[in-house]
Amino acid sequence: MPHPVFINRVSAYLPHAPVDNDQMETRLGQVGGRPSRARNLVLRSNGITQRHYAIDPQSGLPSLTNAQMSAEAIRGLEGPGFDLRRLECLVASSASPDQVMPNHAVMVHGELGNPVCEVVSTAGICLCGVTALKYAYLSVASGETANAVACGSELASSLMHARNFEAELDSRVDALEQNPEIAFEKDFLRWMLSDGAGAVWLEAAPNAQGLSLRIDWIDILSFADSMPPCMYAGAEREGERLIGWSRFDGEARNRHSVMAIKQDVKLLNDNIVRVTVEQALERILARRPLSAEAIDYFLPHYSSEFFRQRLAVGLANAGLPIPQERWFTNLTRKGNTGAASFFIMLEELFNGGTLRPGQTLLGYVPESGRFSSAFLHLTVVGNQP
Repeated sequence: MPHPVFINRVSAYLPHAPVDNDQMETRLGQVGGRPSRARNLVLRSNGITQRHYAIDPQSGLPSLTNAQMSAEAIRGLEGPGFDLRRLECLVASSASPDQVMPNHAVMVHGELGNPVCEVVSTAGICLCGVTALKYAYLSVASGETANAVACGSELASSLMHARNFEAELDSRVDALEQNPEIAFEKDFLRWMLSDGAGAVWLEAAPNAQGLSLRIDWIDILSFADSMPPCMYAGAEREGERLIGWSRFDGEARNRHSVMAIKQDVKLLNDNIVRVTVEQALERILARRPLSAEAIDYFLPHYSSEFFRQRLAVGLANAGLPIPQERWFTNLTRKGNTGAASFFIMLEELFNGGTLRPGQTLLGYVPESGRFSSAFLHLTVVGNQP
């Protein structure tokens, strides 16, 4: 039988002071020397009022690497019961690592400098934070390790800065003479994504004092068998297939901003709830005893307030109509931090003093890369401090 696994500490790291909507373009730069025409439209839709960037507010230069942010989040776990020197398994994942090779997690290990341990990174976009958590959970549950850290992080500002798009504008100067701006599928994401990291400490026993979260189950489903790519980077799309960055020479990669993050907004809007909520829950509810009445907190990761009501309808259609007064999200205050978002939500709730033993949490993390979905169920255990 697998061992029970408990989240005993949760930490989040958000770089620098919050950046409000009026400061965003100053921090990220103007593409083509002109204000974005998409920015205000996107911000009205997504409802985000502040976020964080790992960009020095004085110099405008990057101030931290992704690995450094992740290490800061993990160091934030320090406290009773946590000792980095006895860490046995480190799983750190990001959609925006600092390099293609070596993997993100070994770079985080290098920043931490803790003794030799198992180190793993999982690939993906928003969902890779949860796949990291599941690997860590299974490692402890199987008895392979006594403890583990799972970390999710994003350094979106490094990909969203205006300097990344100048070569594309220069190469299309004739066509864009009157309207020198990048395509909406790229510009849209510049005002959606931001930086941050979060981490959890897992053990096979709960905290001796205070509260812990028992991981009951984590279900992850991919619908790539029936859905085309929707969000991608390091590639260009031809029809429903992707042409990877290695098929382009250096000049062509710059000319087409191949390394930029792109998203098919129509494909996203038409399918994200139908697939990652309704179709996912149809499969999960067939094997999990789950009811809306039994869930005390619903922690949904969604990219924009635009999807909030759609998500509520999708839950109801799936037979899980969780009232919105039981939802917990900090999207509007802490931004869309992709793979870090669930950890950053969980940190605020876990350390906020409102949880009580016996309460249950349901997390939901979708990914539009090629439409994947995760639901995870946690139970509060222990005693009040």
